[in-house]
Amino acid sequence: MMKRKLTAREIVAVASLLFGLFFGAGNLIFPVHMGQMAGANSVVAILGFVVTAVGLPLLAIVSMALSRSESLAELSGRVGKHYGIFFTCLLYLTIGPCFAIPRCASTSFTVGMAPLVGEDQQALALLIFSTIFFALVLYFSLRPSGILTYVGKVINPVFLVFLLLLIIAALLNPTAGLSEVAPEGNYVNHPFVTGFLEGYNTMDILAALAFGITIVQVIKELGVEKPQDVAGATYRAGLFSSLLMAVIYALITLMGVFSRGVFATSENGGIALTQIAHHYFGAAGQLILAATVTLACLKTSIGLVTSCAETFGLLFPKVSYKAWTVLFSVFPLVVSNFGLTQIITLSLPVLMFLYPLAITLILLSLSGNTNPTVYRTTTAFTLIAAVFDMIGTVSGMVPGSRVLAGLKAFAGNILPLYDLGLGWILPAAIGFLVGLFLTKRKK
Repeated sequence: MMKRKLTAREIVAVASLLFGLFFGAGNLIFPVHMGQMAGANSVVAILGFVVTAVGLPLLAIVSMALSRSESLAELSGRVGKHYGIFFTCLLYLTIGPCFAIPRCASTSFTVGMAPLVGEDQQALALLIFSTIFFALVLYFSLRPSGILTYVGKVINPVFLVFLLLLIIAALLNPTAGLSEVAPEGNYVNHPFVTGFLEGYNTMDILAALAFGITIVQVIKELGVEKPQDVAGATYRAGLFSSLLMAVIYALITLMGVFSRGVFATSENGGIALTQIAHHYFGAAGQLILAATVTLACLKTSIGLVTSCAETFGLLFPKVSYKAWTVLFSVFPLVVSNFGLTQIITLSLPVLMFLYPLAITLILLSLSGNTNPTVYRTTTAFTLIAAVFDMIGTVSGMVPGSRVLAGLKAFAGNILPLYDLGLGWILPAAIGFLVGLFLTKRKK
């Protein structure tokens, strides 16, 4: 029977599903590290972080509901068929085998095994751990089983309960006050924008575009069919889930700030999380954290490998699901051995390129405009600026390159907000206006 609204219980169920899809162990390492870096400016940094890690993913899911698209390839295909395939492949590779999946293994190792292994044995231990990790991922991805549902229902609650205990311990027994921790890096002068860009690392906007159709389908199966009603139900469930995530992000960030009384700023959030757990609960707390993080990451990796293999199987049907599954399990094994810090660093240029395209696609879909000309001009202008944003990030990683430095200087002179990593905003707006003008002129 068709209905217009979900019941309160159904909204909570969908919100729980959303939370489970988005919030994993990887989402812990960035806000806790941000707290250590932002220090006294953490409140402002949290606001920026929540925009890209919570607000925009919510809008992405709503946009998928409003667009009536059956897949990401169909939605991005409004720019052009070939662009739709390119964007979909790049997005799934980013949240899949290139960065997010290997990051799961590296996070598990950093939190669980690294503290138990000597410095000279870290590389070998990571290789052995990641080999076992991805052997399990491949096994379960090729043999979908009810055990995954069981693990999801048991491990996630255990993980959240332990996280809550850790947060309470940190808030009740802080080792440093909020105003006592001096901000570092870009958090000194630009805490909001830096927090905004830090939210890119969660990859939740990309995940929302990939999994949004799943949420829409669940709501339709509950009896809500009209697009505007589906969008409304999506928004209500998403808002509930988003508020919970925002609160958790804020508390984790403060936990990072309060840890600075006894710990220096860590190389990455995985190390910080391990240090904090050991400080408050000793070796037992560290072991509990390691076990729950590893199992949560394992479950997430299996879901991502399955999703990516299914998507590429539909886009390129000549290659079997089994072959894609093997590829998407073996390739992350290689990448994961670069280490967590390196994976995060290598992902930044790709995210600086991909996020502007994802954000403009979401906003175009929310605008209700389906004119291909508007989509193409907006995307074209954004694409050019996004390339320069990517170059600016790469330039910081390769300081000796005169070509990259010259391109970065050129972009800085012509693109407002470029130095803040937001050089795409004005070109995107101009592209949108140009598209509207060309459409009106054509009519």
